Amino acid sequence: MCFGSSSPAPTPPPPPPPPPKRTDPEVKEASAREKKRLSARKGRSSTMLTGGLGITDDAPVAKKTLLGS
Repeated sequence: MCFGSSSPAPTPPPPPPPPPKRTDPEVKEASAREKKRLSARKGRSSTMLTGGLGITDDAPVAKKTLLGS
């Protein structure tokens, strides 16, 4: 345990820089790039109805019969 001399309080850190505004050209460019990346990533995934394993349900192999025959 250290009794006796105490060290001085540390100096506070400098304030953070202000956040970018939505009107900055860099922010607009980054937003456009992100939208383009997401639309390119979508591709054909909206037309695929199954996953990578295909249909995992059992196949309908039972023969249907008419009632009364």
